[in-house]
Amino acid sequence: MRAVIVGTAGHIDHGKTALVRALTGTDTDRLPEEKKRGITIDLGFAELDLGDVHLGFVDVPGHERFVRNMLAGAHGIDLVMLVVAADEGVMPQTREHFDICRLLGIKSGLVVISKSDLVEDDLLALVREEVEDLVRGSFLDGAPIIAASALTGEGLVQLKNELRRIALKLESRRSHLVMRLPIDRVFTVHGFGTVVTGTLIAGSLRVADEVELLPAATRVRVRGLQVHGRRVEQAEAGWRTAVNLSGVEAASLRRGMTLVPAGRLRATRAFDAWIEVLEGGGPLVTRANVHVHIGAAETSARVRVLEPTGRIEPRAGGFAQFLLAEPVVALPEDRFIVRSVAPARTIAGGFVIDAHPPKHRGREKATARERLQHWIEADGTERFLSMVEAAGERGISRTDVLARTGWTDDFLTEILDQDRTRHAVVLAEDLFISRRQLNSLVERLTSVVEDFHLREPLARGLAREELREKVMARAPSEIFRAALAEAERLGRLVGEKELVRAATHRIELSAEEAALRDAFEAIFRRAGLEALTADEALARARVVGRAHEQRARRLIKLLLDAGTLVQLNQGLIIHRDAARDLLTSLQTYKRHHGATISVPAFKELVGVSRKYAIPLLEYLDRQAVTRREGDLRRLLL
Repeated sequence: MRAVIVGTAGHIDHGKTALVRALTGTDTDRLPEEKKRGITIDLGFAELDLGDVHLGFVDVPGHERFVRNMLAGAHGIDLVMLVVAADEGVMPQTREHFDICRLLGIKSGLVVISKSDLVEDDLLALVREEVEDLVRGSFLDGAPIIAASALTGEGLVQLKNELRRIALKLESRRSHLVMRLPIDRVFTVHGFGTVVTGTLIAGSLRVADEVELLPAATRVRVRGLQVHGRRVEQAEAGWRTAVNLSGVEAASLRRGMTLVPAGRLRATRAFDAWIEVLEGGGPLVTRANVHVHIGAAETSARVRVLEPTGRIEPRAGGFAQFLLAEPVVALPEDRFIVRSVAPARTIAGGFVIDAHPPKHRGREKATARERLQHWIEADGTERFLSMVEAAGERGISRTDVLARTGWTDDFLTEILDQDRTRHAVVLAEDLFISRRQLNSLVERLTSVVEDFHLREPLARGLAREELREKVMARAPSEIFRAALAEAERLGRLVGEKELVRAATHRIELSAEEAALRDAFEAIFRRAGLEALTADEALARARVVGRAHEQRARRLIKLLLDAGTLVQLNQGLIIHRDAARDLLTSLQTYKRHHGATISVPAFKELVGVSRKYAIPLLEYLDRQAVTRREGDLRRLLL
């Protein structure tokens, strides 16, 4: 069965509620004050089953004071039933409601000239002409105009038939987006607890699902579901849905919140959009204070127009950023309405392009407009590639992509499987980065390493962390690792433990340098476990002069990088042969004396003073050969 949401629109007392009651048998005026005053104040809901089509009616208030309530229900409308009373014709709220429907991107509907029993045919014809003038050039141009009476039943059969015909021709709701249910009512049911209602505008919702209430970021569970009073196990996009929630009190909820899959979407305090200003509604200028209605939410906002003039004239469109006083849930292509603060009237509307945008400084406006124009025209793949490219060397995570777009996992997988995506994007662990950006990082890494070799020809390589700080200090470690791996794959760089060298780098020592290197190795080998500092080694080698000293220190570093020498703490160094002999001594000790050793026993075993024993034991601790337990060391080898 096709599920379609029909929204009423029109001036106060033009018979919207009476028509819905005549069509469905349901009185949507549920509040005592509505009964007393005879007007609709808040949203009302009804249903009509036409066999292969199920119509859910959202009856909205027509009084100008309650337009904000009307907007809370208008976001989920598939087709509109614009109601114009035959005895009054087109009125101010008729025009405002019609403008709202047009700005919300509603593409289908019809017009009902209500109370047709109250006027003669000639007046009915005049009202019809007035309606045709109103809708000319709009989505209702050429739509059915049906004269009807809720009192006599005239035109109701034709109205049902036309609603069914239009409903069957509607495009299906977007299936590539995750579940969203903007909340327009919150109440408590005795014995069940908290219930929220709204139009499920995307995805599906099941009993027992874990969901999240945004912007509060409250996680709750679906205890039960109802669709127009019937219990169901699963609700689909397009249904008016009541959700019984566990884990939250009704008092903590409000209209305007949105129910989403847990951990999937994020609320925003700003969005970039294309905006259309109504005739008589502007101009819309930078720093203007307005009210924004999006989904079922309403918040005040400040406008930053991105057009060169800083303003969007009436009957014109342009790009703007909205800075919101309160966070809302928004996704690309979501429609919204802009109303002035005083007097309160609808002045503009548009659709979201980027729901999590950067701040646009003055010089960046042109670039921002280009990017937004591209996003309007882009398909899902182009938008994904644009997001990855815009992320630069920081990359963008799968989680962020899904939060910014609202896409399902399956839809993103389809994009990732396309050839042009595979050629243009690299997955660095959990981050996407453009191949162009990755190639640029490879060039920069290679250049820095090669420059280092020119300055330090005796160094085996540049420390990894130093390389990262020089080239990618602000980039995530995942991107650095991916760029380094790509450089190695291309044969540009080689990673060796904590160092990185150019693939072509070879250390070439002069005869004098080779002799000095061998002399240092002999000095440390003779010292055994009585560790030496570099200064002590230089003194024993009789190195004098600043230039000779710098070269000598580089040769000691070369021996350390090669693993010939071993660094303890406090600047002390031993030969690797001494370290190997130490492990052999400890293994022998363990076999004969047990698995623990004291500091005095260790000093006696290796024949050194405390000056050397403590650095040696701390080195062994770091190597997981020993583990300190009070005054003892446990032997782990």
